[in-house]
Amino acid sequence: MALPFLPSIAGAAKLPKVDKKFVMMYVPNGLVRRGFFPGEGKVESPGFRSGFDADKEKGYRVQTVPGIHPLELTSTMQPLKAHAKDITLVTGMDRTFKNGQDVHAQGASCYLTSISPEQAAAKGMRHPNGRSLDQIIADKVGQQTALPSLEISCNGFLAGKEDIYFNNISWYGEDRIAPSIKNPKKLYQRLFTGGGYAEHMGDVSDLVLADAKDLSRQLGRDDRETMDQFMTMIRDIEVRIERMEQMVARSTIMEPIDTILPRKDYIRLQIDLLVAALQMGLTNVSTLMIGPERWESTLLYEGLFSKAVNHHQLSHNQKGEGWRGAHKIDVFHMEQYDYLLTRMKSVKEADGSTLLDNAMVTYGAGMGDGATHQYFDMPFIMGGGAQGQIKQGRYIQCKSGTLNSNMWLSMAKLMGLEMDSYADSNGVISDLWT
Repeated sequence: MALPFLPSIAGAAKLPKVDKKFVMMYVPNGLVRRGFFPGEGKVESPGFRSGFDADKEKGYRVQTVPGIHPLELTSTMQPLKAHAKDITLVTGMDRTFKNGQDVHAQGASCYLTSISPEQAAAKGMRHPNGRSLDQIIADKVGQQTALPSLEISCNGFLAGKEDIYFNNISWYGEDRIAPSIKNPKKLYQRLFTGGGYAEHMGDVSDLVLADAKDLSRQLGRDDRETMDQFMTMIRDIEVRIERMEQMVARSTIMEPIDTILPRKDYIRLQIDLLVAALQMGLTNVSTLMIGPERWESTLLYEGLFSKAVNHHQLSHNQKGEGWRGAHKIDVFHMEQYDYLLTRMKSVKEADGSTLLDNAMVTYGAGMGDGATHQYFDMPFIMGGGAQGQIKQGRYIQCKSGTLNSNMWLSMAKLMGLEMDSYADSNGVISDLWT
């Protein structure tokens, strides 16, 4: 098992350089505008207009005045109070849209590619979902880790409801999916046991405990505490995976898994596995897709609703008081982002900084509003310090029409890539930099 860095073992050796981390968290079906965007708390959302032609919605957009403002935590963002100095809200960004592909499918599959329709046509691409940003960054910074990139999904459905475009944000290339891992047990095995090796052994923590006791005698007090915390975390993950497997085994319900497994526990187990991978240096690049786009089935959000609900349908039912259902899910998703930031802030790196200090941890969706399928005013939060390169605790309002590929280019540069453009970008979000 790869262990976190322990200075006692390194002795007088020079501390290793701490790597930057890139984590992209994606939420499906857009967001409720009035809950997320500053100044829209009392604004009525436009009525739902169906259809794949997202250009029809552009006439409803509010033209923003670019500028930098103090961070305002809207109702959806309230769970992030403890991280107000660690995040920046960015609004006003658009993604280019190509008619002919479902809005939800394009929202997910083109989110990190941002290839324009013209670029897709020039390359003879059926859909503009080429190599995604995470994979391009992994080409540069992922070669020194065991896993160049790590793709994680929290889609707990047993059977596919839509094609791959609704369920993936990471791509090796056009129509070449970078498969995400949605089963916590398989993700655990991917990180700790190399796949089939797990069939011939018990829990990983059982095998290393004896060696860990011997090792602890060589460690200083702080490192012993780090070691104990790390082993406790791994054991806790193992227990939670076993508990979930037992819940599934006892159940006769076949669809979906999430009516069996508590939704929050499932997502946070995946997050804990992601944080463990970052802490151990197994990867520096990861995507975390909280749920698939559209996917016409119900999920049980414990404590939010009395029965399982369809998130996609709730996103289209925002008239009157109907918006409150989707807003509950928006807040729930934000609570999971808060959990991710909190976990990363709690993990110390070799130089005394935290995982969050050295990372960019973003939160976003492929549509600006779930009710209208709009592809403009996309919600976006930048978390983490990127080793002091990002000035946090602000609200950056971009000029309406700013391309989200400008943000992707900015993030690539912050991760150390030397590139002048990305997809259809025409500049960077310069206000991000300190």
